[in-house]
Order: sequence, then C-alpha cells, then structure tokens
Amino acid sequence: MIIEKEGMRFFHHIDGNFNIIFSTAENNLSFKLGDCGEEKINEVKRVLNLDDVYYLRQIHSSNIIIAEENCAPHGEVEGDAIITNKENIAVGVFTADCVPILLWDKEKGVIASVHSGWRGTFDKITKETVKAMKERYGCLGENIKAYIGPHIMGCCYEVSEELKEKFLKDELYKNIDIFQERNLNLQKCIEAQLIDEGITKEKIYHTNLCTYCSNTAKLHSYRKDNLNSGRLLSFIFIK
Repeated sequence: MIIEKEGMRFFHHIDGNFNIIFSTAENNLSFKLGDCGEEKINEVKRVLNLDDVYYLRQIHSSNIIIAEENCAPHGEVEGDAIITNKENIAVGVFTADCVPILLWDKEKGVIASVHSGWRGTFDKITKETVKAMKERYGCLGENIKAYIGPHIMGCCYEVSEELKEKFLKDELYKNIDIFQERNLNLQKCIEAQLIDEGITKEKIYHTNLCTYCSNTAKLHSYRKDNLNSGRLLSFIFIK
C-alpha cells in the first residue's frame, strides 16, 4: 500500500510488527546525503516514531555490518548491508538504480537491508547477508522473507559485453535467463541467491518498479538523471 506522511510518499508493506518501506521521489523527496538527506532521515524518524535510523557509507562492496549494542552507524561505517535485531530501529539503504533488498525473520526477530548494484550482485552480497543472519542469529532460510524494491530492471539495464560474460560464467545462474541480449536482470540474479539459501519463491516479494522507466511512481534514477539524481531510501523496522 502507499502511505503519505507530511508530504513524503512511501510504499509500505506490513507483516505483523515488521514494517517494510520504500520511498518514492514524489514531491521531490530525496535522501541524498549532503543534500538535505540527513534532514529527511530525521523527518522519517520523527513521523514514524522511531528510536533511530541506521545507514552506512555505501561503497559497492560485500561488507556486511551487524548493528548491535555498540554499533549505531549513521554513515560513518563503510558497507552495503546492515543487520540488526533491535526493535524500533530502522536499517536502510540508499539507491538510485541499484537494488534495495529488505530481509526479515519473524521467528528470530532479525532484519536486514542490502544495497546491491552489479558489483554487489556479482559478489552475491544478498546471499552473504542471509548467511550472516543464519550464522549470527540462528535464522533458517525457510523462515526468512525478502522484498526486492525499485531498481533499474531488465527492460532498461544494458551492460557491456565483458560484464555479460562475467555473469554468464557463474554456475548459480547457469539455467536462468538473466540476460535479454545485453540487458541484465538483476532481480533474477538476486532471486537465485535467495533461493540458493533456502528462501522459497513464495516468500520473495517485489515492487516490480523500474527506476528508469516506471510510470506508476516517480523514482530516482542515476542512469537517467546522472549527477542530478536524488536517492531513494529503503528501510525496515520492527515495532
């Protein structure tokens, strides 16, 4: 469903006391850090009555951060996935074509947010985040759910022949049509990573919104708007 809070419009999915939220670019909403993004994060914190919003300095890596007692990152820690079991604390990632993935385990009370561009997808950061949830908190693949948010989809994401060859060499995607000519389907890659970790397809949700061409919602796209592009915020929290 779509919710609006003080001019900020979001896609909101509720699963018990787990809240999965993807921002839009409606009313020029942007969470680009250094460009009033921090102020908008504080607004989200206030209107949703959250204790805090954790986020990382994203570097297109496979670094996964566990946010527990002595870790409350606000952009000073480098990484591209963040996991916590704290309640009323949101963990979020910024995107403008890359894929945001939100993960949750209702049995263990664990949540995670993942930022996965082509590098993160190639390095399987989503798969590694699920593995970290299992190792640190005892999560089971069968209990984990995932939501893949707005990103540049296979309809619009053309990549180089060299990058195409790299992905096609990966055994995980051997029997999956992840390309249409040179257009890469990141969503199919990420689905394969999740399924490989025991998450059933029925527990993988999608907004099915392309940041580059969607007419359903106004979204930020770096490929379309270049340096003028804002940032979307995708986040999850337990109430």
